[in-house]
Amino acid sequence: MPHLSLAEIERLARDAHQGQTDKAGRPYTEHLQAVAEGVRARGGGEEQIAAAWLHDSVEDDALSAEWLEAAALPRAVKDMVLALSRRAGEGPEAYTGRILATPGALLVKEADLAHNTDPARLGALDEPTRDRLTAKYARVRALLGLPSA
Repeated sequence: MPHLSLAEIERLARDAHQGQTDKAGRPYTEHLQAVAEGVRARGGGEEQIAAAWLHDSVEDDALSAEWLEAAALPRAVKDMVLALSRRAGEGPEAYTGRILATPGALLVKEADLAHNTDPARLGALDEPTRDRLTAKYARVRALLGLPSA
């Protein structure tokens, strides 16, 4: 079975997250696009760009893990999406350890964190939310061995 094209994956991700907004009230698909562009700008390949489009789909219940497993996607894309999906009750050490253990996932997470910590994006949030997320993202960056934002 041939794999889905990047254009098909983008359309699928946009459809799956249709109507969702981020914490600042912006369309969630803007975040997915920014992460995909961030992966591309960092030299990521097609599989990493595909994972960027889908990186929050399972975690946010936009698509099921069963759908992902059956989808016409390379195993590497499925593995990255699953690695990037936080699990209920999971601590940051287990989450970041899984990302580090999964080929290609770190670059996708780096692009995700870069967009999540964009000053314009954080500036749209109330101060307690902004402070909480800034601390959370700094901890994840440190656990992943990424430089501070």
